[in-house]
Amino acid sequence: MDKHRRWTYSITKLVFWATIFAGTLLFLCFRSSPPSHSATMKWGSSNDTPQWEKRVRLSARSRSGHLSVLVTGAAGFVGSHVSAALKRRGDGVVGLDNFNSYYDPSLKRARQKLLEQKGVFVIEGDINDEKLLKKLFDIVEFTHVMHLAAQAGVRYAMKNPGSYIHSNIAGLVTLFEACKSANPQPSIVWASSSSVYGLNSKVPFSEKDQTDQPASLYAATKKAGEEIAHTYNHIYGLSITGLRFFTVYGPWGRPDMAYFFFTKNILKGNPISVFQGSNNKSVARDFTYIDDIVKGCLGALDTAEKSTGSGGKKKKNAQLRVFNLGNTSPVPVTKLVSILEKLLKVKAKRNVLPLPRNGDVMFTHANISYAQKEFGYKPTTDLQMGLQKFVNWYLDYYSISEKKNY
Repeated sequence: MDKHRRWTYSITKLVFWATIFAGTLLFLCFRSSPPSHSATMKWGSSNDTPQWEKRVRLSARSRSGHLSVLVTGAAGFVGSHVSAALKRRGDGVVGLDNFNSYYDPSLKRARQKLLEQKGVFVIEGDINDEKLLKKLFDIVEFTHVMHLAAQAGVRYAMKNPGSYIHSNIAGLVTLFEACKSANPQPSIVWASSSSVYGLNSKVPFSEKDQTDQPASLYAATKKAGEEIAHTYNHIYGLSITGLRFFTVYGPWGRPDMAYFFFTKNILKGNPISVFQGSNNKSVARDFTYIDDIVKGCLGALDTAEKSTGSGGKKKKNAQLRVFNLGNTSPVPVTKLVSILEKLLKVKAKRNVLPLPRNGDVMFTHANISYAQKEFGYKPTTDLQMGLQKFVNWYLDYYSISEKKNY
C-alpha cells in the first residue's frame, strides 16, 4: 500500500470511529434527557391507558406457532409492506413510528390507516424513548424485532447531519438496550444499507467485501450500526441479522427517491436532473421491487435463531448475519427515465449533469448468493413490471388525494 493510500485509509477509519463516538455521546445525552418531540410524549399521556395496552396486546396476538413482531418504522415504505405481509400470514405485529416530516407525513398516515384496517396497531412514538420501549416489552413477549426505523436519504445528510446520528446510531443503541434487557430476548432483523459499500469498485458487491470507505454520512451511520450490532451480539448474546437493501422502489414508496420525483416532475412538465459520471457514463442502480424486499425480510425473520442472553447476560454465542437484498441487475438511470416516459406517455425534460459530490455513487450491484443459500431469496420483478405497478398506484393515489382537496 503506497503512502497516499495509507493516508486515505487512515483518514477514512478516523472519520468512521469519530461517527461512532459522536453517536455514543449523543445516545448518553438522550438517556439523561430525552429529546422533546410531541410524538414521543403522546403514548405516555392520554394514550398510556388500559385501553391502549389492550390494543397493543390485540395487535401482537398471533396464530399458534407464529411470530410476534415489533416493527419499527412501520408507517414507512418498507415497514408498512413488511407489517402487512406479516399480519397477512398470521403473525402478531405491533408497529412503531414517529411520523417525522422528512417527507410528507400524510403519506405515512395513509399507510398507517391501511395497516390499522388490517389489524396492525401503529404507535406514534420514537425509538429513542427507552420508557416506551420498556413498556412495550413489558406488555408483549415479542419473539422478533424488525427494525426499519431510520433517517434515510444520502443527500439530506448535508442539510441535517444530526438527524442521522439521532436515528441511525442513538436510536439503534436504544433499541438494542431494550432488547438485551428483555426476557426473553427477541431475535432482531434490521435494515442496514447497500450504501455501506461506498467507493468500492469491485462488482457485484459481496457481504465479504470491505466496507470502510463510506461516501456519505448516511452510509457511515449504517456501517457504524453494523459494528454496534456486532458488539451487542458479542457481549449480550443478541441474535442479529442486518439487511443491506439495494434501491427499493414500488407502490407507497418514498417521495425523495428518484423514480418517485421523476414521475411527479414528468407529469407536471418540470425538468428532471439525470446525473452521469466521467466518459458520459450514466449512473446505474440495482433497483429492487418492494415485494422482493419483503420476501427477503420475511426469510431473514424466519431463519433467525433465538437470542442466547437472559436478563442482559450472554449465555452462549448467538447468530450474527448480514445479507444483501438486491435484484442483481443494475439499470442505468437513463433507462429508468425512458421506461417512465413510455408508461406515463409524456416526454421528460432531461437536464444531464455531472454527478455532484454529495454522497451519491456511480453504481450499485448486489451479489445475493448468500441470501439465496440461507433462505431461498430470489427476486422475480424486473424494472419494467415494477415501475408499471408503481405508476398505476401513483396515478390512483394522487388522483384521489387531489379530489379530496377540492
